[in-house]
Amino acid sequence: MLYSLFYQYLDINVFKYITLRGFLALLSSFFIALLVGPYLIKRLKQFQNKKGGYVREYTPETHQVKKETPTMGGILIIISVLISTFLWCDLTNFYIWVVLFSFISFALVGGIDDYIKIKNKKGISSKTKFLFQLLFAFIIALALYIYPKFNTILYFPVFKNLYIDLGLFFIIWAVFVIVASSNAVNLTDGLDGLAIGPALIVIFSFVFLAYVSGNIELSKYLHLPYIAGSGELSVFLMALLGAGLGFLWFNSFPAEMFMGDAGSLAIGATLGTVAIITKEEFIFAIIGAIFVIETISVILQVAYFKATGGKRLFLRAPIHHHYELKGMPEPKIVVRVWIFTIILTIIAFALIKIR
Repeated sequence: MLYSLFYQYLDINVFKYITLRGFLALLSSFFIALLVGPYLIKRLKQFQNKKGGYVREYTPETHQVKKETPTMGGILIIISVLISTFLWCDLTNFYIWVVLFSFISFALVGGIDDYIKIKNKKGISSKTKFLFQLLFAFIIALALYIYPKFNTILYFPVFKNLYIDLGLFFIIWAVFVIVASSNAVNLTDGLDGLAIGPALIVIFSFVFLAYVSGNIELSKYLHLPYIAGSGELSVFLMALLGAGLGFLWFNSFPAEMFMGDAGSLAIGATLGTVAIITKEEFIFAIIGAIFVIETISVILQVAYFKATGGKRLFLRAPIHHHYELKGMPEPKIVVRVWIFTIILTIIAFALIKIR
């Protein structure tokens, strides 16, 4: 909106630069989150406390003290990102609309689930939730597949000449990445600041990767695939970064609100979509390894439970609850996860340079 006004109509040339609009998007979404946050917390508390409060079923008993903390805080991220995106992004860019669809559709699935859970504690069935995730991921994958300027090549880190053209199998791969990443972030969202911290680090990393992939000279220098038009995604990601920082302002220990499925599914699906567009799915898996570990811990717990007739591999899954029950303070778990993610980010960018 403001991009079109300042650049396309008033011909103020400085607004064509992605870097400037990115910083403006970050600041806009951050301050929107700070302004809207207190009002949203108040309204969510009023709504949730009428229903008796809510905590996830598989959390430790110590989390019962958090039942009056409002969930659905992802709404704050959604509002801030959407306003900032429509202000500063080039809305003629195809990839912006693909990522917006990913963000909104998965936020809708999570938001409906959050709302129903507050009312009856169960939410929508896992099967229904998963089917809608598959449907929306399929639409995203199909849109990319038929877009003539986008290719279906899968690139591998470290090896500059190692790649595979997936062809029609790209759709299956893209659906897997999007659905897996959305659920992985959702599983990680169990402690104050636990999910949003690593997510912010991943988002910041992809601000750089999206910008480079959309710049023919930089992508050539770093031996990264050039994706024409993908640089605009860095503006959207800066808006998401600002909104996430604004949310963290209220979600840091002790949290005044929780993200809920509305935020975690939306962020996870968006990151998966951006990773697919920029051809950095494996780099995403490295930087966001904490999301992978959390997911694997749940899979292992369930498999072990069934194989041993009721024994548990971990005290509680996802694995952050295991360490919590072993006596590690919640803030220590969270900060160590952040440190772990930063280290992995350094490793991932070193692998990019090796390529």
